[in-house]
Amino acid sequence: MPSPKFKPVSEQFSYLQKGAAEIIREDELKARLEKSAKEEKPLRVYLGVDPTAPDIHLGHTVVLRKLKQFQDMGHTAVFLIGDFSAMIGDPTGQSETRPPLAREQVEANAKTYLEQVFKILDKKKTEVRYNSEWLGKLSSAEVVQLCGKYRLARMLEREDFRSRLDKNLPISVHELLYPLLTAYDAVALESDVELGATEQKFNLLVHRDIQREYGLPGEVVLTMPILVGLDGERKMSKSLGNYIGITEAPDQMFGKLMSISDKLMWSYYELLTDFAPPVIVRLQEEVNMGVLHPMDAKMQLAHTIVAGFHGEEAAKGAAEEFRLVYRDRKAPTDLPELKLAWGTRPLFAVLTETQLATSRSEAERLIKQGAVELNGQVEKDVKRTIVLNPGDLLALRVGKKRFLRVVGV
Repeated sequence: MPSPKFKPVSEQFSYLQKGAAEIIREDELKARLEKSAKEEKPLRVYLGVDPTAPDIHLGHTVVLRKLKQFQDMGHTAVFLIGDFSAMIGDPTGQSETRPPLAREQVEANAKTYLEQVFKILDKKKTEVRYNSEWLGKLSSAEVVQLCGKYRLARMLEREDFRSRLDKNLPISVHELLYPLLTAYDAVALESDVELGATEQKFNLLVHRDIQREYGLPGEVVLTMPILVGLDGERKMSKSLGNYIGITEAPDQMFGKLMSISDKLMWSYYELLTDFAPPVIVRLQEEVNMGVLHPMDAKMQLAHTIVAGFHGEEAAKGAAEEFRLVYRDRKAPTDLPELKLAWGTRPLFAVLTETQLATSRSEAERLIKQGAVELNGQVEKDVKRTIVLNPGDLLALRVGKKRFLRVVGV
């Protein structure tokens, strides 16, 4: 009989496998869940993150949410900050050696990370660790012993390394150390389960193997899919500009979520909400049958995600703002302002000066297309001249989503 402290194993497994790309191995996870319930001892489940940048976007939260699900099932969630490993740099997906990060930058990023992580994890129930606790204390002899537990040939099977070798690109020795040192994290934490994105699979399997070399059972590996960004093609990334930051304003977050394609919406439902698979399937069927409009399904998705980070009232306000601006084509209630030197100038110059257009040719094209509104009126005359006096207000709209109030100074 399962302990009353834990839900039945079948229920736990069904909940935990939602959205997972791969579980290595499923039978091992079920066995560990059984043992955990029988002994009334929670599993130690960890996620390691190198704080190489200060901000977290929705793509990062996919794996964080899985850690929270283990936490909800009564298991110990360990959030590991790779403050030591971040100074080496993960070679995953890199075509060249990463420049090392300064400790000061790593520490500043780590602090910001934690502030954002606890928007998802229960702070009181989360064990926060830093891998400098043990990696910073390893002796030279212990590092050599660690290196002796893994073969170079297997390390070079890694796609990132193999690709660089084929192209005659350099690989620094310290990059080979990265998966071994982070594997020692799994040894130090004595973890039962480790979580990561699919692109981390090689590292995670090394961790599992190294645990066994140190006499531990070998953790279960659970990988999660990479979240596709707003462009619907590439992984969500700040550098690609296709991301949604978890600290963004509610209306901004809501608007970005509403911009994703109808097709992409369903993976967001699966990876970014707690909706059960049968519920998501039912919503898809209702959309396909025409019972539910895709826009309404997306509104529900956006509301759910925004509420998770900002609360119900903020989500309701963001939804109302979206309806006002995008459905009813009215200006937002909180219109951003930009001061512009008074004088006379062509409308296309106003658009480029305010960065509503990147060039004169783009500005003229937008005007000809009727995509520019001036004080609520569509303006299609590319020769239109604007007279702006000190104190004058000029309401500009470009397309459906860009608004600006220009103030003459």
